[in-house]
Amino acid sequence: MDYPKQSITFKLKKVLRYAGMYGVSRTYVKVVSQRRRQSTKYLPYAGSPKDKQIVALIGCGNYCFSNIAYYLTKRYGPVTRACMDRNVGRANSLSGYYKVPIATTDAQDIFDDTSIRIVYIASNHSTHAAYAIEALRSGKDVYIEKPHVVSRDQLERLVEAMAGSDGKVFLGFNRPRSRFGGLIRTYLNREQGPGMYNWSVVGHEIEPGHWYLKPEEGGRVLGNLCHWTDFLLDLVPEERRYPIRINPTSVNRTDTDIIVTFTFGDDSTAVISFSEKGHTFEGVREHFSAHKGNCLISMSDFRTLVVDVGPTKRSYFNWHRDHGHEQNILSAFRNVQANQKYDRAKEISYIWNTGWLFLKTKEALETRQPITIESFATLKDQIFA
Repeated sequence: MDYPKQSITFKLKKVLRYAGMYGVSRTYVKVVSQRRRQSTKYLPYAGSPKDKQIVALIGCGNYCFSNIAYYLTKRYGPVTRACMDRNVGRANSLSGYYKVPIATTDAQDIFDDTSIRIVYIASNHSTHAAYAIEALRSGKDVYIEKPHVVSRDQLERLVEAMAGSDGKVFLGFNRPRSRFGGLIRTYLNREQGPGMYNWSVVGHEIEPGHWYLKPEEGGRVLGNLCHWTDFLLDLVPEERRYPIRINPTSVNRTDTDIIVTFTFGDDSTAVISFSEKGHTFEGVREHFSAHKGNCLISMSDFRTLVVDVGPTKRSYFNWHRDHGHEQNILSAFRNVQANQKYDRAKEISYIWNTGWLFLKTKEALETRQPITIESFATLKDQIFA
């Protein structure tokens, strides 16, 4: 839905509702990001780069403007040195608002800048892997928004680039890093045996013709469902995770109004249902439930969490929705800034495994056939042959 074109009453209700959901400051920056689309008459910031400005942004759309740039600036101040977008208006408006010294439409300007240490990539999905590989080749660390790849070829080339580079790669899967994500993992890890997990997701409406829906961009499975496949992968211990059997159910569309079930190597089972029927006023709605051992969990929209363990019941509440964006974005920056440890072999395995799971989930839905997958450890000799 094009919010700037809606009625004053609609927009006022939207702002008030979002202020309660996300807080005043983040709602304000979301409004600014939407309003800047109405004009292309923006001037970039005219200041000079400083030594502490080590970040570059590729892709200056709404997500980057209201999440990546917002949280980096909120916590660390003006650490962003350059921003790039093929749309000069988007690059200039982000530069002007966040006082980013360099605004460009050419990504090579970023790769050639030796003062840039980490590149946050939030461009169209099909471009993520190519930009990340080029950034690694230029000696930089990379944060890739989801999905990090849209094909097996991209996934293979990305892990090969990681294996041949000193650069670090971080992914934009934020939900496991949220407060509730951490609590869910902690409680479930205390229990023995297989678990049963359910994600019920209502997606926001995407109009026909939106770039998300172009075949080369991966559709909604790669653009949205990957969040929940990644979260499920995180819940099952790696040594008991494989093989994973993917069973798809869809009606007329293979990327929404779908149900996918997963059976893991330890007999844990999981279900993701993803529905899009029209406009959801509060954006994506999601409910998670789990049962493992003596533990029962129910979580709604990252606002409320209820945990029952035997006779003990604990309830948790977030004043604002916390999907883990801030923690995930800032942890990558801190790692690079402070030269913290990075387990390359472990991260290569994770980046392959989470990507392989959502790619094969998409394939299962499109072919309407079950698929069983193995881990990176099983496939790596074939990948690097």
